[in-house]
Amino acid sequence: MKRLDALRQEVLEANLALKEKNLIISTWGNVSVYDAESGVMIIKASGVPYDSMGLDDMVAVDRDGQVIDSAKRPSSDTPTHLYLYRHFAGEGVRSIVHTHSQYATIWAQSCLPLPCYGTTHADYFHGPVPCTRQMSDEEIRERYEENTGKVIVEALAHTNPIHTSAVLVASHGPFTWGKNPADAVFHAEVLEYVAKMGLYNRLLTPGIESAKESLSDKHYFRKFGPGAYYGQP
Repeated sequence: MKRLDALRQEVLEANLALKEKNLIISTWGNVSVYDAESGVMIIKASGVPYDSMGLDDMVAVDRDGQVIDSAKRPSSDTPTHLYLYRHFAGEGVRSIVHTHSQYATIWAQSCLPLPCYGTTHADYFHGPVPCTRQMSDEEIRERYEENTGKVIVEALAHTNPIHTSAVLVASHGPFTWGKNPADAVFHAEVLEYVAKMGLYNRLLTPGIESAKESLSDKHYFRKFGPGAYYGQP
């Protein structure tokens, strides 16, 4: 299965990048990739320390979360990732990142969306980064990880997941995604950067308003819209 081996390598490199970019400590994060052709998802094994992580710690599961070819247990967040792929894969989402990066998690623990305060945010996220609702006691007790995916999908019900490729899970932490693992990790890095700036904006200017929608739209769509003109063709 050369394709799966190549995907494992991508997922390993993306997981290691989370540590290199100071987005995780200990075992607090995971990256997955979804192969739409085979319906296989590869995700980091549960509780594996990043210092000793290798290819055999990248676990393949099928659409139902059943392990395919490993003796290791996949990440406990596997049902969340699978739920998101079921709903977002049709939009082109092929990789998901979950971290507890400090500043993005501060917003999540405050149960607040991250407003777009300026063009740095608007260059990569179209509009505010939403925060999910709090889960009910029943949702927490039963099928907690799958229900985490459910509240994420609810929070993005009226949003294109490619244009706003991040979410804050209330009282928990951030998830980001992209068209490949490097893309999803980059979005996690950008989210942490703008979350830090957003916090300082609030401290420096209490009551600060979001950037103009026209400015937000201009900066996002000049990079990613149908008439995009930023960068080289």
